[in-house]
Amino acid sequence: MGDDESCTKPLKRWPVFYYGVGHMLNDITSACWFTYLLVFLTDIGLTPRDAAAVMLSGQIADAFGTIFSGELIDRFGHFKIWHGAGSLLVAISFSSVFGGCVLCKVLGTNTPITQTIGYSIFAAIFNIGWAACQVSHMSMVNCITLNPTSRVVLTSCRNAFTMVANLSLYAVALVVFNISKPRSSVGIKNQYRWIAYLSIFIGSCFVGIFLLGTKEPRLKHGIQEKVRLRIAWAYWFKKVLYYQVALLYVLTRLVTNVSQALLAFFVINDLQMAQSSKALIPAVIYICSFVVSLILQEIKWTGKRLKMYFTVGSILWIVSGSAILILPSRMHALMYLLSTTIGVANALMTVTCISMQSILVGEDLNGCAFVYGSLSFLDKVSCGLALFVLESYQNPSTILHSCNSLLGCPSITRYGLGLFPACCSLLAAIVTCTMNLHTTKLKALTEPLLA
Repeated sequence: MGDDESCTKPLKRWPVFYYGVGHMLNDITSACWFTYLLVFLTDIGLTPRDAAAVMLSGQIADAFGTIFSGELIDRFGHFKIWHGAGSLLVAISFSSVFGGCVLCKVLGTNTPITQTIGYSIFAAIFNIGWAACQVSHMSMVNCITLNPTSRVVLTSCRNAFTMVANLSLYAVALVVFNISKPRSSVGIKNQYRWIAYLSIFIGSCFVGIFLLGTKEPRLKHGIQEKVRLRIAWAYWFKKVLYYQVALLYVLTRLVTNVSQALLAFFVINDLQMAQSSKALIPAVIYICSFVVSLILQEIKWTGKRLKMYFTVGSILWIVSGSAILILPSRMHALMYLLSTTIGVANALMTVTCISMQSILVGEDLNGCAFVYGSLSFLDKVSCGLALFVLESYQNPSTILHSCNSLLGCPSITRYGLGLFPACCSLLAAIVTCTMNLHTTKLKALTEPLLA
């Protein structure tokens, strides 16, 4: 069998598994970043605007990091080297994001501006490493195999282990929140530092499995003659599908990331639930997402099915967002039911949206890193700006606790978690209807992933 035919054959179980675990460190630290960073910074005394500025600095660094990483990977290849180096930077810097203010200790001052700058520096370093790891890992999909179904399966497996990473974080957080009852900012820092350390350890173990089990993709070196020619950026800018997929990806990431960042504030301040709900509610979401991601791996994918499943996910988010807008605190138990629909919607939108990127790239492998990098750039900037604006107008928790409305009390957090994702989902569903996705005849997996 020739190389061309061998690379279009469906992948077996273990190559899919080894690839799928490769983003665990990024995923578990990202979950901690979006779920707890703003809560942590405000708990230790920063204003919501300063906390949002720290997150924005990280998002901007991540955005530019993805562009440079994508360009360098397209030029020089070596996915695993970029992945390993990025993972190392993530592991070293992340503990300082949730640790003490290093700059404050160096300068001997603890003013709000010094704290904001100090945390922003490590947030930027962490996100640069995160970007290198993300772009290299996502770009590998198109260079591991030419089989369209296997590409979707790789993406779905990656998403499934994203759920495992998130569940691992929330399990760790649940234990830490129940054991530790901090009464000062020092106690809060120690609480989140333990969460960060344990997250880094878990993620690093899976990165080791990925690096040992995954071979450097050979398609990057050119099985077909056209693969050897580097693709210019202008090539992608002439494709209508590029703009459609870019908009869809940005809207999907806005839905998932903004909702994740505001969820802890919503359940504590708006719904007045117990502190453990900061871990339990997100855990329910990711359990549902994990199950759906596994189911999606067994489907034979076509462009039409990708659009259909994405639209279903969008509709589920519209329904969930509408319910969040009117959910009163006395009926907060219903948030667990809404979490299941949010989890299903997140999985449907994320897996299908990322799979559309693979269809966009097709066999134009020497430009795949730029595609993933540029789309991630837009994602990071938009999410950072959205969260900065929402946090800048955050309602004080005392006002929400004094509200006795029969329906949900109005707040920026409620609008950010309910109305904003619902509107993004509606726009994404409309964009999906305009897309024309062409896929070749798809083949099933040689073996089921979890046989």
